[in-house]
Amino acid sequence: MLSDSHAFSGFSVDNIQKAKEFYDRTLGLAVSEANGLLKLHLPGGATVLMYPKAKHVPATFTILNFPVDNVEKAVDELTKRGVRFEIYAEPDIKTDEKGIFHGGGPIIAWFKDPAGNILSVLEDN
Repeated sequence: MLSDSHAFSGFSVDNIQKAKEFYDRTLGLAVSEANGLLKLHLPGGATVLMYPKAKHVPATFTILNFPVDNVEKAVDELTKRGVRFEIYAEPDIKTDEKGIFHGGGPIIAWFKDPAGNILSVLEDN
């Protein structure tokens, strides 16, 4: 039954228009809007639904990962577009001054959308 379903994921935001501007203009992704909801059209054909939630609480985990060839270049480009990367100085997660984590897994950098949800760019090679 479900093996033939075209499943999709979704997450909440506190402001649809701010989310639309961020994902479309800042990140350069395809976004469509209908009935007060946003659909994020990802390269490769996946779709993610964004819906408004009055008492939205940002996710405390990474909700969306963007594989890239070079994290350093991606961080530099997104920083120019106004994205602010998270700096972590915890015992198990330490990032450099740009917000890039270089140890214990893929090279990765985390950032937040306007609703506070955590996203990442990670090196895929």
